[in-house]
Amino acid sequence: MRDFAYARPASLAEAASAFGDGGEAAFIAGGHTLLPAIKSRLRMPDTLVDLSGVPGLSGVTRDGDMLWIGAMTTHATVATNALVASAIPGLAGMANLIGDPQVRNRGTLGGVVANNDPAADYPAALMALDAVVETDRGSHRADAYFQGMFSTALDDGEIVSRVGFRVPLASAYAKFRNPASRYAVVGVFVARFADAVRVGVTGAGPGVFRWAEAEAALTADFSVSAAAKVVLSPDDLNTDIHAGAEYRAALAVVMLKQAVSQAS
Repeated sequence: MRDFAYARPASLAEAASAFGDGGEAAFIAGGHTLLPAIKSRLRMPDTLVDLSGVPGLSGVTRDGDMLWIGAMTTHATVATNALVASAIPGLAGMANLIGDPQVRNRGTLGGVVANNDPAADYPAALMALDAVVETDRGSHRADAYFQGMFSTALDDGEIVSRVGFRVPLASAYAKFRNPASRYAVVGVFVARFADAVRVGVTGAGPGVFRWAEAEAALTADFSVSAAAKVVLSPDDLNTDIHAGAEYRAALAVVMLKQAVSQAS
């Protein structure tokens, strides 16, 4: 690991200033992805900007039909917070499936959302829950925010401040975990609203996506039997050392049925 400057700003404005002071910079939240990348020299920032000292970036609040969670809120907090559990139990359950206790107590919502790993859990929740990503420069709807593998709508230096999740009538998340990393081989988040059902899928393809066929079928009939009839094409899915595209397509249906059963 080579030398770098370390900044611990006390405000979003200071964080943005430190990021733009020159050279390559990187924001650090929980650090589970960034620090291994730095150690292996896949990332070599000149400046590391630590967001842990910025006030107002953690916590959970509800405003009408939106549940807002600060970017520096840990997975463990989301998993155990009473407001999350009462408003969106599927989101609390999903957070409890992330990694292990060490990861959940250090990793943050904002870090995952900014990184956009194609097998991460939160992106599926954001897509299914019609989420809004707020930053120091504006806001992004989830449908337009995720733009493929490790790619988002964030501009260089833009900082995620909080995420708003639309509160559904029912929700649940089911995933088949890689036994080593505990990332999703396939993860499916289902959210039922008064007007429609939204389904987010992670791990299966090169990036998170909404499953239109599942949404249409479950909007018409929110039942496990309806979910069992849905088919996911393997054409654009991943094939790697963990699973082939056809296996992931079949596994997505299994996870969809589990999520609908839990939400019901």
